[in-house]
Amino acid sequence: MESLGQQIMVLLATYGMSVLGAIVILILGWIAARIGRRFIGNLLVRSKVDPTVISFVSSLVYFLILTFTVLATLAKFGVQTTSFVAVLGAAGFAVGFALQGSLANFAAGVLILLLHPFKVGDYIMGAGEVGTVKEITLFTTVLATIDNIKVMIPNGKLFGDVIKNVTAYDTRRVDLQVGISYGSDIQRAYDVVMELMKQDARILPDPAPQVAVSELGDSSVKFIILPWVKTGDYWSVKFDLTRKIKEAFDKNNIEIPFPQRAVHIISGGRTN
Repeated sequence: MESLGQQIMVLLATYGMSVLGAIVILILGWIAARIGRRFIGNLLVRSKVDPTVISFVSSLVYFLILTFTVLATLAKFGVQTTSFVAVLGAAGFAVGFALQGSLANFAAGVLILLLHPFKVGDYIMGAGEVGTVKEITLFTTVLATIDNIKVMIPNGKLFGDVIKNVTAYDTRRVDLQVGISYGSDIQRAYDVVMELMKQDARILPDPAPQVAVSELGDSSVKFIILPWVKTGDYWSVKFDLTRKIKEAFDKNNIEIPFPQRAVHIISGGRTN
């Protein structure tokens, strides 16, 4: 018993401070990880970052601090941590290389959630697709097309393309083009179109709607018609105004010509 007691005393003398230091390091590291996670979370909340990104980044900071804490604890016992760091680095490189496509989508998803080029409910064009944003995840963005088809776009492909956010602003310009025959009265056509736009309460007075001759075509004088509307009224105004222009032109004997081609047949005898 006396020998056992001496051995215990020797172990305590040799490793006691190391064990105590390791415990202190673990406790302090755990507290630092919690404080770091809370601090980063509050910082991102104040920056109005998406909750998905806040949760991910906060957890990442937490586990990174805990990892360094464990490495510091092992070093306290004289364990060489260089090899552990090298193994972790090599493993991270291998995983990153194998999942480079997924990681690219993940990185793009984080950037989308941070930079907010669009949000859920926006109508966007990007990566060759057009639709309303239904969901934004860290790897994909889900759109609903105008005919209600679900489209899932990898974030890497979407963020690497030109993104057009159609509903980003409150107002939008409707661009219409119509042609009248060369025999029709240009001023009369101008007045008819302007009167139609004045009668439509959905068309905004500021910026003022415009009508102008844009081109002298092969078979028609082409007008460009540019009214401004609220974004939500875009399609209804475009469809209604197109129909009303046709009806008003018919009533005022303003001809909308269709493309024509004159064919000249030259006949002649063949001589021998």
